[in-house]
Amino acid sequence: MTSKFLNRPGAVESAEPVDAGIAAHYGNAFSEQRALATGTAIVDLSHRAVIAVSGSDRRSWIDSLSSQSVANLAPGESTETLLLNMTGRIDYAVRLFDDGTDLWLLLEREQASGLLLWLASMKFALRVELTDRSLEFATIGSLGRPELPVAVPHGLPLIWHDPWMGVRPGGYQYAVATRHPAADWTYSETLVPRAALGGIVGSDIPAAGLHALEALRVAAWRPRFSTEVDDKSIPHELDWLRTAVHLNKGGYRGQQTVAKVHNVGHPPRRLVMLYLDGFEGVLPSRGDRVMAPHGVGQDGVGRGSLADPFKNVGLVTSVARHYELGPVALAVIKRGTDAAGDLLVRTCIGDVPARQVVIVPPDAGAVAAVTLPRLARPAA
Repeated sequence: MTSKFLNRPGAVESAEPVDAGIAAHYGNAFSEQRALATGTAIVDLSHRAVIAVSGSDRRSWIDSLSSQSVANLAPGESTETLLLNMTGRIDYAVRLFDDGTDLWLLLEREQASGLLLWLASMKFALRVELTDRSLEFATIGSLGRPELPVAVPHGLPLIWHDPWMGVRPGGYQYAVATRHPAADWTYSETLVPRAALGGIVGSDIPAAGLHALEALRVAAWRPRFSTEVDDKSIPHELDWLRTAVHLNKGGYRGQQTVAKVHNVGHPPRRLVMLYLDGFEGVLPSRGDRVMAPHGVGQDGVGRGSLADPFKNVGLVTSVARHYELGPVALAVIKRGTDAAGDLLVRTCIGDVPARQVVIVPPDAGAVAAVTLPRLARPAA
């Protein structure tokens, strides 16, 4: 599906398969970022999927299947949730809100068919109905309040407000920051009738490409399913307990892993942001390896071969040029990687020095004060 926004002057289509059909930029990425950050520009996300769940059991049903507490979600309230597999790995990430009649699920395009099939298999005798509304409604992103023809099918405007600004009730933040960079993340997604897209494209509302949104997202340490998640990801590794997991709610698939890792374990990997220092050429790519020095053993001998003193500790997941921070990236690396050490990104054109900003610290998890009982001494 090719968006009408590609008819705007200077529009360049995204080269990423998951974002095909929308504009990566319109010729001036930094200006677009500034306009988006100040709330004056919008981002075309019309390739994203929209699913509506109707019926009186809709909230309690999704609550029973996913990581967030949504049973008592008030009309107009926004949240997000994860659907996990039996071992706690992330299968789906869903942005959702309720308008008093329907529960609206917003998600990546490639997730929609699989999620619909799985949810349909879990309906049983519950009073719920699933409808794919992607051909009827289009998603527009912004960090302000642009004048858009928002859809209002049941009296409430269909607008999802990203909860990433703070920690949701029942959530937990691993990041240790005096001021979390998401404090100013006023991001929202508005659903508009697809029939209205032509009028929006022809209006004087400034448009920013997806590259602008991705740069601001990386700077806010905000995970995205299509980039940060792989088949091994658990929520703890991405600091997604902040907004997508309610730790006092049980009964959903994967809940045991969530509780065990958070209370008595540590996530095996951790999310970091990378400053790609002194690099003015082509940006690294998603999937490029993150390397760290082998280090020195107790015998004083360096580990690793002389040909390559570095070891692979993770992968780059998102890359962007930020209008203030410069070249930056998100990466998922091994938990034991030195949090104070510099890294490098190995690209097809050479190694790029990278300075890490710790998001999920190596000691994340194990928050329960567990005291093992003493064994009583046998009576004399």
